[in-house]
Amino acid sequence: MQLSLQRWFGSGAFRQLVETICRPLMKLPSRSSAVIFSVLFLLGGALISTRLLDSNAFSGSAREPEPGKALTASRITLPDKIPKKHLEIPLDCTALNRTGTCPSNYPRAIEEEEPGPRSTCPEYFRWIHEDLRAWAHTGITREAVETAKRTANFRLVIVNGKAYVERYQKSFQTRDVFTLWGILQLLRRYPGKVPDLELMFDCVDWPVVGKSGGYGENGPNTTGPPPLFRYCGDDRTLDIVFPDWSFWGWPEINLKPWEGLQKELREGNTKKRWMEREAYAYWKGNPAVAETRMDLMKCNVSEEHDWNARVFAQDWVKESQQGYKQSDLANQCLHRYKIYIEGSAWSVSQKYIMACDSLTLIVKPHYYDFFTRSLVPVHHYWPIQEHDKCKSIKFAVDWGNSHKHKAQEIGKAASSFIQDELKMDYVYDYMLHLLTQYSKLLTFKPVVPKGAVELCSESMACNAAGLENKFMMESLVKGPSERAPCTIPPPYDPPSLSAVLRRNSNSIKQVELWEKRYWDNQNK
Repeated sequence: MQLSLQRWFGSGAFRQLVETICRPLMKLPSRSSAVIFSVLFLLGGALISTRLLDSNAFSGSAREPEPGKALTASRITLPDKIPKKHLEIPLDCTALNRTGTCPSNYPRAIEEEEPGPRSTCPEYFRWIHEDLRAWAHTGITREAVETAKRTANFRLVIVNGKAYVERYQKSFQTRDVFTLWGILQLLRRYPGKVPDLELMFDCVDWPVVGKSGGYGENGPNTTGPPPLFRYCGDDRTLDIVFPDWSFWGWPEINLKPWEGLQKELREGNTKKRWMEREAYAYWKGNPAVAETRMDLMKCNVSEEHDWNARVFAQDWVKESQQGYKQSDLANQCLHRYKIYIEGSAWSVSQKYIMACDSLTLIVKPHYYDFFTRSLVPVHHYWPIQEHDKCKSIKFAVDWGNSHKHKAQEIGKAASSFIQDELKMDYVYDYMLHLLTQYSKLLTFKPVVPKGAVELCSESMACNAAGLENKFMMESLVKGPSERAPCTIPPPYDPPSLSAVLRRNSNSIKQVELWEKRYWDNQNK
């Protein structure tokens, strides 16, 4: 009977039913309990009989899952609002295949958590306010959103907790696919908390919304700057930065979803103690994407020079043919120093490089993503000059080898930041707070365009194959979060922001001064 009831209600719902009914009965006198349990037995039999009379139950034998697709079965219909307790809701590929539409069994909201202290979000959440400051006084009009369409890959619309997408152009590889997948996981994690909104998303690396665009009442562009989401920004642009697709996986280069990979990187850090690691600076990547990377290749060891660097070109075509055996990030924490250098713009590699306990040498960056503006020079990383890389790297390694404990301390501060403040919990909370603050600025009511299609986790994962399906299933949010979102810190006031920027600038200048003295002494 228990097995039949589980099949009828689903295992999770069955456990909830048993807990709801049986716990109070345990406190009753034995005679009363016996009578009630007899009634329950008869009720269970009636339910089973009713199930047997359901003609749909015998419409065919159970279908085997298609190769590469997740086995899912969800026959229960959940209420619009569920209690805040542990609940896992599997993908319902059967319903999708049967109706051709997204299942409607996922809750639209969860009960509000009891009042109590919440954790404060990491410092980098304060940059949300800065990224939206351009629209703080004017709001965001529909006309401004439409202007952002010129370079966007897709329009995302969220109405009543459901996601819709209007596609304009395919992105490079699966950037758009896994960006949208991540947003769908946010909706699964926080049902009812993501507000109605419309936004344009550009999956290309380079930010394009210039600050000098003449926006405002007195400028030629009176609609205000177009609010355009992308993965990075710089000091000359107003693009709104958003967590990149690789947090949910990058199938084309076998890059696993961040949550599992983060654990592997943490374990990889223990394979070789810092003092036993190679006393050189390591980098491996594709140098062909940027001139600055081609310049870095000159810093490799040669007969004439040893700049304390060991840099390697990554051939992704060859690597894919050989099963990615030489690109396992968890096995690359073998050097005391690791180099981060931008590609055509910002690079997703930064979080993986900084996750090692190695001291990260960052060649002067021009771009930032959503978390990197909280990194502090000489606390989280060592700054490297852009136009004299080789000499700058050699000095950094010589300094680190002469100050091993301090170098190790900086490397550990970076990996702790990546492990503790860049957990997927915070990635989702950042997305939630950014979208919430963005939606407050909209001066129009979001509507679903005629050409948009509804997206859900089923419509993406159930039809995916290979690594796309694998990474989606690995990064699938199983159900609503039991944890409340962290509390976003307040915006910077002008003096505080100025102090942060001045502190970072002074730290970099200090390193440049040490470096100059070092080379002056070498040339004597």
